[in-house]
Amino acid sequence: MSIELKVPGFPESVTDGTILSWNHKPGERVKRDEPLVDIETDKVVFEVPAPRDGVLEEILEPEGSVVVAGQPIGRIGDDDGEGAAPTGAQGDAGATKQSGAEPFATPSARRLIEEHGLDIHAIEGSGSGGRILKEDVLRAMEPPAAARGGEPPVASPEPAPAADEPLAASLPPGERPEKRVPMTRLRARIAERLLEAQHNAAILTTFNEINMQPVMELRARYRERFEQMHGVKLGFMSFFVKAVIEGLQRFPELNASIDGNDVVYHGFFDIGVAVSTPRGLVVPILRDADRLGMADIEARITELATRARDGRLDMDELTGGTFTITNGGVFGSLLSTPILNPPQSGILGMHKIQERPVAENGEVVIRPMMNVALSYDHRLVDGREAVQFLVTVKDVLEDPARLLLGV
Repeated sequence: MSIELKVPGFPESVTDGTILSWNHKPGERVKRDEPLVDIETDKVVFEVPAPRDGVLEEILEPEGSVVVAGQPIGRIGDDDGEGAAPTGAQGDAGATKQSGAEPFATPSARRLIEEHGLDIHAIEGSGSGGRILKEDVLRAMEPPAAARGGEPPVASPEPAPAADEPLAASLPPGERPEKRVPMTRLRARIAERLLEAQHNAAILTTFNEINMQPVMELRARYRERFEQMHGVKLGFMSFFVKAVIEGLQRFPELNASIDGNDVVYHGFFDIGVAVSTPRGLVVPILRDADRLGMADIEARITELATRARDGRLDMDELTGGTFTITNGGVFGSLLSTPILNPPQSGILGMHKIQERPVAENGEVVIRPMMNVALSYDHRLVDGREAVQFLVTVKDVLEDPARLLLGV
């Protein structure tokens, strides 16, 4: 007896999704709760698991189809032993490995495995739950150091499959190739929200600079002990989150939002931390960040960033937020003007730490300096509050003991 595979319910703010990829082909066996199809919404990619053991009999909606909640997209039948074995990398891989569960691989990774005749069981997956990513396959394809004459491995640009690289460098000279691809739903949503921010808010930006030496010295002094005690590395972001919360408590307009003719003052601090992923920029939320310790903040950021890059964030982890922090410094940016994340009224931009001469007590000294930028909605926040907020962040980070003393 066969059953229909249906699209699960979407959150209230999402009306439909796009089938990103099927992880099995018709005729292949599937196991209960095994990820069967990936569906992309405006904010996240989520997996639809197989509701039972069986065989994928039919795909009703192919990749690229727009689907709604409750819509049938496939059909799963009973496993009578005659269904095709899971597609392996080698011709006899399914037969030789039938006794063990086949590792799960993303579509792009499985395509590489099949093209190059690799053994899927010999590849170690680095994705969530041991999921094999394209990067894992490429790593497995690298020759060992001995085969390269004993040279140590060096980083090299990641090659892409021919199907993903139509603008190949091997084209004859003089060719002027173009590539047209549809926007992903996430990229289209990012474009929509950025345009909304530009049209609906009066965005201004104020700048300052921070001497990062006190934070760097404190971090260097306690980093090893911190990691031993809490099992997580001590980064800079937890310092900035704490400093931002101090500023928001003093200047609540930056933690507020405009709703029609009303100003909504939030009595909680849900801090968004922008994360760059292969699919685009996402902003997972640190809920009630004022109640989190430094170790909790670092652990939560690490977890959210990892899951964001794997495309495995839940919808509620991307919804809401009262203020955002973005760090362009990880890419080398020295100065930029971050754009608001509506309906928030403020966003703090961090930048690269760079040593430069500064004047202290009448002398020129070299200090590790960071430029910071605060973009704010001038409809709600006046320049005085914006500047003083940024000065508060600067003062707290240049004297981290204030975080403990609350002064």
